[in-house]
Amino acid sequence: MDWLLLIEIIYTLIVIAVCIHIIYETNNTAKTMAYILFAIFVPIAGIIFYFSFGINYRKRKMYSKKLIQNDILLEQLKDQISQYSKLNFEQRGQDFKDNRELVYMLVKDTMSALTKGNQLELLINGEKKFPQVLRDLEAAKHHIHIQYYIYEDDKIGQTIENILIRKANEGVTVRFIYDDFGSHAITKKMVKRLKAGNVEVFPFQKIKFILFANRINHRNHRKIIVIDGQLAYVGGINVSDKYINPEEKSDKLYWRDTHLRIFGPGIHYLQYLFLCDWNFCAKTQLQPNLEFFPYSPSSVGPGEKMVQIAAGGPDSDSPTVLYTLLEAVSIAREELLITTPYYIPDESIQQSLIMAGLGGIRVKLLVPGVSDSALVNAAARAYYGDLLKAGVEIYLYQRGFVHAKTMVVDRKFAIVGTANMDYRSFDLNFEVNAIVYDEPFAKELADVFMYDLQFAEKIDASTWFNRPGYHQLFEKVAKLVGPLL
Repeated sequence: MDWLLLIEIIYTLIVIAVCIHIIYETNNTAKTMAYILFAIFVPIAGIIFYFSFGINYRKRKMYSKKLIQNDILLEQLKDQISQYSKLNFEQRGQDFKDNRELVYMLVKDTMSALTKGNQLELLINGEKKFPQVLRDLEAAKHHIHIQYYIYEDDKIGQTIENILIRKANEGVTVRFIYDDFGSHAITKKMVKRLKAGNVEVFPFQKIKFILFANRINHRNHRKIIVIDGQLAYVGGINVSDKYINPEEKSDKLYWRDTHLRIFGPGIHYLQYLFLCDWNFCAKTQLQPNLEFFPYSPSSVGPGEKMVQIAAGGPDSDSPTVLYTLLEAVSIAREELLITTPYYIPDESIQQSLIMAGLGGIRVKLLVPGVSDSALVNAAARAYYGDLLKAGVEIYLYQRGFVHAKTMVVDRKFAIVGTANMDYRSFDLNFEVNAIVYDEPFAKELADVFMYDLQFAEKIDASTWFNRPGYHQLFEKVAKLVGPLL
């Protein structure tokens, strides 16, 4: 009995300490109360839950993104980026004024420059992306930097692997980062083959105790390729055969996704992100040089498109991806076209879309009708009712699984990237989006969106609200665990 009493006292002190920690660390009052109640009334599991999902790791930054160690030089670079972005912004004239807050927010928040002179290629699905990727990898002269959340040891994965090894043996420096959670399929055999083939390869974070490691919660969800510091790829398509749809009809699930090829100075921030991630996981100190960043502010890029990169994660001072999407929604005056595979938003995104709908803006949201997770799908559906009441049009993609993460604002600028509209992308994952300030590109992506609607079923509001009660109950229960999905 004495031992039992001692254990109870110790556990009570631990719960008190955890509650104090929650009060000190959590800014949101509702979240604070929820975590406290969970820690008190769900023994042990409530505490584990809080330390796994409740702590704002942004305050503790998982690592520093400071590539330049000289503070004076860093401040000079910040000033140059600011002046360069301001000049590019002003050259666009009055037609660009609505984007001012978004452009300057990213410059101030993350030092992401507004770049001009870019060539862009919109790549729909893996069957369009991978042939171009293979050609560009074959043409690499100096370095290949490749980073993926999911990299499979399948046909396309092995094809790229063989090129990487061959280029490495030809003298091209090949650096490869994979997420240890998302790319678990390559950790045993392929990683050994890559290392044996002179490819430098590291997991972003090694997960040793998969059931208990907190780092499993912070996934590097980025999909980046940078070649010779001149061209790059970014978007939603991982390296896997499932992203390549056969020309003939088959039983294979159709994957609808979007990627972007950038040629020009717009790739600089993608290179910067890669180098930061590389220094973290490889324990090195690669420094900026002309081979990594060949374009100078005064150089003329090969194209005419304006691009800015928005990236965020537990290493960021603020939830940059969330702020970017909120600002983009606020800019809209006529139309928002949004595609996302996972819609489990925080309150700010949900309310911003409701306000846009109530304000007369045409908001069209394309989400999966067929999902890769029934629980995620149910959690997402719990948010649809309030959107429908506000006049938001919701379409369920029926051709297969839509995995693209895109937004088109008034057909004037567009966003293509890796971030879903969910808690994980806003707070926990390392993500990256490309913002393209170009009307022809925005109209091209809008045309793709409208084409996708041909394979989607629009939700009828009256039918939706008359669904059986047990459907709605399951969705509301799923919504409770939404932040964990």
